[in-house]
Amino acid sequence: MIRIEGYTPEQLLDLPVNELDELVFIGRPLVVRVGSADVLAECQRRGNRLVVDLAHIDGGGEGALPTLTRFIERFAARRRFEHIDWLVRATNCARPNEKLRRVLIRKGFEVRNLPEFGECYFKSSIVGTSYAV
Repeated sequence: MIRIEGYTPEQLLDLPVNELDELVFIGRPLVVRVGSADVLAECQRRGNRLVVDLAHIDGGGEGALPTLTRFIERFAARRRFEHIDWLVRATNCARPNEKLRRVLIRKGFEVRNLPEFGECYFKSSIVGTSYAV
């Protein structure tokens, strides 16, 4: 079982709403340990959209990203978000992971230049349809 900051996804989702929201919506990027990966991420509320910015991913490979993605999907569904906007900038680092680029393209992400975020892989998904990454 891959853990997020030492918790199973179910344990995190079972936290009181306000407690989990305080961890997710802190107003700045944070490093989250998912399995053996360190993920620099930030989540924002934008009306009925959850914006997930994955700025840097270091390590992983054992299913950390799918675990994080499924957790975010379930989190968004419980909070009644209608869409998740996924922004992956982790491909623009000093040592980009070519496998990540291939996975993103296969999952339907496209390169966009967004005013707030710059160039990134982007995908908007409807909550509950399937995980993105």
